[in-house]
Amino acid sequence: MTKAKHETLIDRCRESGLRITGQRRVILEVLDAASDHPDVEELHRRVGEIEPGVNIATVYRTMNKLAEHDLIERHMFDDGRLRYEPAPEEHHDHFIDVETGEVIEFMSDEIERLQEEIARQHGFEIVSHKLELYVKRRKTD
Repeated sequence: MTKAKHETLIDRCRESGLRITGQRRVILEVLDAASDHPDVEELHRRVGEIEPGVNIATVYRTMNKLAEHDLIERHMFDDGRLRYEPAPEEHHDHFIDVETGEVIEFMSDEIERLQEEIARQHGFEIVSHKLELYVKRRKTD
């Protein structure tokens, strides 16, 4: 899934009243540019390529602050690492390739409709959900 045109994390932080320091700006830009779901160590590595003076504690504090303001989503896939992505403007779900660890985002109106219908049949209203499907590539003959 390619990212649609959207506000940057910097824009969204400003709208939330968060201060944008130089180090925070680099962290936000790196996370916004990520096409994967990096953990803090990977974010720190990428940030360090641009701004070597940023320590890992700053990255952790920034991720916590962004989560407090609902600007990012945290994911704990089966690899046990806490991974991050900017809070999506549109809901999506994830395939996680069990052989490579690759995370693939997808959207399905049919799955969303079925979830709502099943919840309603059981007397519930869905207030939040995450769908993670662990997959492996089919072998072709």
